[in-house]
Amino acid sequence: MDGDFRTEFVRDPISLRNHPALVLNADHRPLSYYPLSLWPWQEAVKAVFLDRVHILAEYQEVVRSPSCTIRIPSVVVLKEYVKPQKRVAFTRFNLFLRDEFCCQYCGAKGDLTFDHVIPRAHGGITSWENVVAACSPCNLRKGSKTLRSSGLSLRRPPRQPSPAEMQNHGRRFPPNHLHESWMDYLYWDAELEA
Repeated sequence: MDGDFRTEFVRDPISLRNHPALVLNADHRPLSYYPLSLWPWQEAVKAVFLDRVHILAEYQEVVRSPSCTIRIPSVVVLKEYVKPQKRVAFTRFNLFLRDEFCCQYCGAKGDLTFDHVIPRAHGGITSWENVVAACSPCNLRKGSKTLRSSGLSLRRPPRQPSPAEMQNHGRRFPPNHLHESWMDYLYWDAELEA
């Protein structure tokens, strides 16, 4: 989606600022679970007028122009299928998601940073295979030492995750806000209870 449609020329009352639209691919699956594929309401409305999406669900709130009134979309589906990425981008968020938001040395959650298993001072590189999520105390304890000399051990060895793996992790760590209209589209492939 074009990045030029921003709020500088759109009236942005506080009541409309927090109405993101869940974006589904043409197969009705979210484009991404990591992070969840959301558009600001302005981009969703723009996509509707450019005829790039179908609206599947709407908020109660409306936006008005001189010529029309439209309810804000809460779920949109792309008209054209977008091929999923074949590799997972190496980002801080994706690293934490791969490691399930817990320290790979002690298992603590929260206050995470990242650590080079083989320290850069010893020739370690910044890659999926050498970087793990670590809490501040473990990171300070390890410093630029090797695992053996620090006395720490890894819960599991670091490796590059597959897109499917990250999708599964993403389902377990949804964003803080999930609108009720999104639920049928986020968990449609979940196992049914008997």
